[in-house]
Amino acid sequence: MDKMKVVEALSKVKEPQSGKDLITLNIVTDLKVEGNQVSFTLELPSMNYAHKGPLNMACQQAMLELDPTAQVHIHMQGGTQKPPTETPPALSQVKHIIAVASGKGGVGKSTVAVNLALSLKKLGGKVGIIDADLYGPSIPTMLGLVGQRPKVQEIDGKHYLLPLRHEDMPVMSIGFIVEPEQAVVLRGPRLGSILRQFINDCIWPELDYLIIDLPPGTGDIQLTLVQSLPVTGVVMVTTPQEVALADAIKAMNMFLLPSVNVPILGVVENMSWFTPAELPNNKYYIFGKGAGKKLAMAAQSSLLGQLPLIQSVREGGDEGKPIASQNGEASERFEQIAKNTIEQLNLRLEYRDPTSPVQIKI
Repeated sequence: MDKMKVVEALSKVKEPQSGKDLITLNIVTDLKVEGNQVSFTLELPSMNYAHKGPLNMACQQAMLELDPTAQVHIHMQGGTQKPPTETPPALSQVKHIIAVASGKGGVGKSTVAVNLALSLKKLGGKVGIIDADLYGPSIPTMLGLVGQRPKVQEIDGKHYLLPLRHEDMPVMSIGFIVEPEQAVVLRGPRLGSILRQFINDCIWPELDYLIIDLPPGTGDIQLTLVQSLPVTGVVMVTTPQEVALADAIKAMNMFLLPSVNVPILGVVENMSWFTPAELPNNKYYIFGKGAGKKLAMAAQSSLLGQLPLIQSVREGGDEGKPIASQNGEASERFEQIAKNTIEQLNLRLEYRDPTSPVQIKI
């Protein structure tokens, strides 16, 4: 069973007294999914709560509709919720948080994240970037920062990390902490704690845009992100082929769940075609056509741009000299994608309320 589908199913179960669903009420905690075994805790007002039995049955039924073989274990506890306390929001000095996501690896998501960040900076924005792809951090290589380590600064007895800089753009990545060849072997809770450390225990300056390069698919990092920060919107990256589209739609739908509700700013289609230098008028659609437009339509959003296969883009990433910092066709394409992203961001701010962190404990 898929954890996000379990969350979605529980978001359809109503608490009888309030009429609100369990996820909105934030009473589902300690959710664990292993194969067809699901366990979670329901935090009730008290153990004398009158609707314990019906609520238990409703949750059981929701899980069995999701998977008839599901083995469901529900623990109920009452009177344990503490009153909310006022805490300053994380990264309140950042105006807009933009996640860059994909359904699968190898579609050029990190390349888009890096060059989008630098293009926004070129347009006059104050930009930072977090490499949240903790299993495969590639941004240190793309920004020429391999082997460098962040400095530590003590403030009021607590130690904070200072992000590294590329062209005066602050950057944070687990690749600055582990050796390049070191395998990152971490379970979900530890992955989430590292991302929270990048958010809460780093000294970030005032920024117009913070770009967060997510790992492909859906998982603990994505959930930690939307729980920790008010993500302004998501830029989805795909290639034109149908296989990439199928995975991208799944990843996109996680952000569009009612319990998450983070808008899709638009779609970038990478590797759209190939034009040989000796045949400048020819386009070869190596990976097919149309997935970017289909994904944008499914998201009720915009196709921010199409990027052909250009050798200099790959070379710039490998050499730590991103193409957005150079001149040429590819740089201009990324700059136009940045302009389109700003346009969609402004529309999003005009027509939708600000995003809030997701208040579920899973």
